[in-house]
Amino acid sequence: MTEKIILAGFGGQGMMLLGKLLAQTAMTDGKYVTYFPSYGTEVRGGTAVYHLIISTEEIFSPLIEVADTLIIMNQPSYQKFKGMLKHDGLLILNSSMSKSDNLPHVKTYNVPATEIASKLGSVLVSNIVMLGAYIAIKKLFSTDHVLDQLRIMLKQKKGELFLINKQAFESGMQVIESLL
Repeated sequence: MTEKIILAGFGGQGMMLLGKLLAQTAMTDGKYVTYFPSYGTEVRGGTAVYHLIISTEEIFSPLIEVADTLIIMNQPSYQKFKGMLKHDGLLILNSSMSKSDNLPHVKTYNVPATEIASKLGSVLVSNIVMLGAYIAIKKLFSTDHVLDQLRIMLKQKKGELFLINKQAFESGMQVIESLL
């Protein structure tokens, strides 16, 4: 099993945290992982991209030329990376901030992550809504395992935010379950 994921959005939308969380979850699950975070000089507002490969076998390069999955938070990121998605790939799109071109060769899930996060009380958890959607679709890890890793990551600096992040994660999963 090898899963090549590109996560992209504006700086400040949590792509680095989301990528790091998926990488940490995969490593603690005994998988091989490579990741390559990239972001502009702007702290917020520039493009933030995270190349993540999860595999049961050794990985020889962290760069992704053709992705199995795109997790996209905004329209500029969609426009930039849609061409890198493989035929029959998976596109999880934050439909609150972007629209797809109805790519016929791609399985697309429109998740209103920013809208859901806003209703929960903080748009900052929209990335975790997208994580919940991804896990509900791919089922790479158990819900408990992902939440345990999220708790550990937040405990370091922002432990009080675990509850809203858990709600965001569960909301993302519910969006997908309602579609299936």
